[in-house]
Amino acid sequence: MTEPRILPGCEVLPPMEPSKPRTTSNNSKAEKPKRTAKTTATRNRFAALNAFADFTVRTLDRAAMAVWLLLWRDTKADGLAKTSQADLARRAGISDRTARRAIERLRRAGLLTVVHRGGLRRGISSYRVHPLTREPP
Repeated sequence: MTEPRILPGCEVLPPMEPSKPRTTSNNSKAEKPKRTAKTTATRNRFAALNAFADFTVRTLDRAAMAVWLLLWRDTKADGLAKTSQADLARRAGISDRTARRAIERLRRAGLLTVVHRGGLRRGISSYRVHPLTREPP
């Protein structure tokens, strides 16, 4: 085997070693990675996002989609998204009033449950996000 050619100006780094082919025994199949709680949770989150994109997006306006996506992204392990309406409005690029309307639209459509309505001296609002208004056809 011939030595790899080194380009001018690249003499600092040594050439890479050729990779060795992987060998597996004839009796064992390649092992699949084991599913952990984290990979299952990630798969479930993508399933929820796919269901939302496939069946629900066409029924919403831009503000409601943006608010739903922001709340879905903010959802923690306990299933709740905690944020203020002003923060949602700022991140979605809409007014506070439009954010309130979008939250109400999502609530009426069954895509959002308001768990705790926050406010002055009441803390931050909590929401539970749902991907579908009904089962897909």
